Amino acid sequence: MIRFENLTKTFREGERARVVLQNLNAAIDAGEFVAMVGRSGSGKSTLLNLIAGLDAPTSGDVWIGTARISALNDHDRTVFRRTHIGFVFQFFNLIATLTVRENILLTAELRGWNDRDARARADQLLDAVGLLDRANVFPDKLSGGEQQRVAIARALCADPPIILADEPTGNLDADTGARVLDLLVRLARDRGKTLVMVTHSPDVAAMADRVFKLEHGNLIELKS
Repeated sequence: MIRFENLTKTFREGERARVVLQNLNAAIDAGEFVAMVGRSGSGKSTLLNLIAGLDAPTSGDVWIGTARISALNDHDRTVFRRTHIGFVFQFFNLIATLTVRENILLTAELRGWNDRDARARADQLLDAVGLLDRANVFPDKLSGGEQQRVAIARALCADPPIILADEPTGNLDADTGARVLDLLVRLARDRGKTLVMVTHSPDVAAMADRVFKLEHGNLIELKS
């Protein structure tokens, strides 16, 4: 489902180039739950952004299925991302002026779903995350855990094969985070999604099928 080939990413810092990712090679199978761990600044979020096509590598390639997304232009990467990738962020990134249901519908609408199918899908997911009764409220009326549950439903709404999660429990207390994590993993597994999650939590990593650590620009497999 996801493959890196000699993937390298550098950033300019004044007159010098800082190598964040260096010649990464790995493959992630369809339906796997893979955790990415490592110290802050090790490049975990950078790697997710490259998988999502939010950024382009300095050299090397990212493949999703048969698509070499690292070779696509910005517009084509955006179109590809809408149909293939759902993203769950640490800080929810819900749109404050849209209701809970409207936030979830947005991804399906961008994909071109008709209104009836999109709404049915959104309400099905709201029911799955236990928030159907809050469909018409605005995000600021929800707790942090509830907002992240909405974000999970939004990521799944357009039925992408891949879910990327960047510290999805990092902004929640331990108990709420554990419940949200269980929900995300269960929904992803039940729907056959490939889940790639950046985390600092050993408990999260223990749930994954495989664990990779980013260290000094290199990707090391810790659990297989």
